[in-house]
Formats: sequence, structure tokens, C-alpha cells
Amino acid sequence: MEKKCVKSENGTVWYWLHRHNNPTAEWIVMTHGLSANHTMFDRQVGHFAKTHSVITWDVPLHGESTPYKQFSFVNAAKELNTILETEQVAKAVLVGMSMGGYVSQQFIEAYPEKTQAFIAVDTTPFGLQYYSRSDLFWLCHAGTMTAYYPEKTMRRHFVKANSISEEGRRLMLQMLAPLSKRDICYQMNMAGNALFAENHDIELTCPVLIIVGEKDQTAKVQQCCKDWAHKTGYPLVWIPNAAHLSNVDNWQEVNRAIDDFIGAQPDLTDCTAAPEKVLEKNVRFGFWNSVKEKMSKLVNP
Repeated sequence: MEKKCVKSENGTVWYWLHRHNNPTAEWIVMTHGLSANHTMFDRQVGHFAKTHSVITWDVPLHGESTPYKQFSFVNAAKELNTILETEQVAKAVLVGMSMGGYVSQQFIEAYPEKTQAFIAVDTTPFGLQYYSRSDLFWLCHAGTMTAYYPEKTMRRHFVKANSISEEGRRLMLQMLAPLSKRDICYQMNMAGNALFAENHDIELTCPVLIIVGEKDQTAKVQQCCKDWAHKTGYPLVWIPNAAHLSNVDNWQEVNRAIDDFIGAQPDLTDCTAAPEKVLEKNVRFGFWNSVKEKMSKLVNP
């Protein structure tokens, strides 16, 4: 993949690009989670680069995109838009893992015309109803509390909490290796503060797939995703033998779920396609059947 960067008043943001030989190939943009970097999607890049153009990047304050001033999900979304404009990408499918899901949701709200679909991997939704005040309080202070742990204990817990596979834990260790304890705690506090400040009710205007590892025990990810799917009707796919880093723990199933979801869309180049057509194409996700019934009642009371 070609390594490139964009610059703003806040810092330099690095990204990696694979442009498919087919100029009409759809784009997939992958945004990683907290204290990680673009390498967490290596298993996805190797698969989807065969049929798509792909961009991965180091989110501001992470990987090589540091130092960075004024971190926020809004600013991260702006940086991502600059990347897409630089590469003349009109629309893309967004894959957001954990913290990357918040950046993706901010991007979708700000640039709906540039979003074809959103795959939410082990992340949670924006929305006031999903989080209590205590949830947000502890998120804001997660880094501060983590700082009290001995560094070896902190790293060991971070790795075990995120992954249950040998590959996933090895990758997590590699991504954490360049970071000091202070770096990790700072990233945690900044991400928590960003969610506290920026969380709001949002309406996503493109097709959405929720993916969650069956053994993901991170915070309230599982419960929030259940509530998210129930409230919106978005299909929810549980990944067996996978924790928070499901796209590495069981990358085969995650890749298959994404393939099925993209293939089920009537036309990813048109997010304004009639909902009825979208539902017809998504029958393989049984959840849509009940949604179709409800929609039918609304259209034909």
C-alpha cells in the first residue's frame, strides 16, 4: 500500500492507500480503535483489496499521526474528509472499529453524501439514550484511573480484555509497544472526553451493519449494540470465538459478514435507494423481515 499524509493546523495525519486496477471499484475506508493503529485491519485489507480500493489510516493522536493538537471526533472526521478529497474519493463504505465507530458516525453526519454504508465493528452508537451520566463520567476518567495500575499489569489487562486469540493478542502488544503508559492513559482520557462532549442524537442516512464479538466484554458494547439494533432495525451479526478485537480474533467471519452486507445492498452508489428495495435485498439478515412488516403497516395502514 502507498503511504501518504495530509496536514492541518492540528498536525500531520498518515494514511495508507490501495487503489484497485478497476477505476470503478468501490472504496472502503477503515478506522481503527483506541490505542491501536492502521495495522489492526491487515486481515481486512488483504481480503477486500482484491475487489475494492482501500484506505486505512492512523487516527489523530494514534500511530504515526502524532503529535496532534485539539483531538476530537469532529476534527478526526474533518481529517478523513481531507484524505478523501485528496484522493478524489466521491463515496466510500466506512468500517469503524470501537473508537473508530465514533469518528465514522461524525463523518456520516457531516458528509452524508460521501457515505455509501457503515459497518460498525465492536463499537457503540451516538445517542443520548444509550449512556447514563455515570457511564460518561467513568469514560472521561478511564485514563486517570488506569494510571494507578503498574505498567505491566495495565498492558496485560489491555491485551487480554481486547482479544482472546493468539494473533489478536500478539497484534495488540505490537500496537501498544511504541506507546508509553502516559501515552495510553492520555489517549483514553481524550477519547472519553470527546465522547462526553460530542455524544448526541444522530440519524444515519445510509445502510448500517452492526458486528459484535460474542465474547466482547468491553464496557457496555454488547448491551448498547443490542439496544441500537432494536431501536433502529439495523442488522446485528454476532461473531463467535471473538472478543472486542473481533476483526482479528475471527477475521474470517467478520470478512464474510461484511461481504454479505455489501453484496446485499441494491446499489451502494445510491444511498437514497427506496427502503423497500433495500429490505428485499437484505432478506438474508432475518432481522429485516420484521422491519419490513412494520414499514408496510406505516405505508399501508
